[in-house]
Amino acid sequence: MELYRKPTLPEVLPMMWAYVAKPGNGVGGNLHIVLDEGNVCDGHILYCLDRCREKGDTDGVALAETLLRMSKTQRSKLSDRMYDGEGR
Repeated sequence: MELYRKPTLPEVLPMMWAYVAKPGNGVGGNLHIVLDEGNVCDGHILYCLDRCREKGDTDGVALAETLLRMSKTQRSKLSDRMYDGEGR
């Protein structure tokens, strides 16, 4: 993915599923409030990004930075798809 281009949902879904498949991340790990609970505002993602950085969660940092480049609608759709199992 290009650094500043808005990523598409099909590009980010595998990234999300890989993240939640990691041990301890079943309900969204450090991005729980976004991925599991659907809180998709920039402030929610920035909060999670700070937490990922504090915990040394490099995959979470990458996913959070990607989410910040997406629209709120895209983020909501991503959160809605977290438990559908497609692509896992």
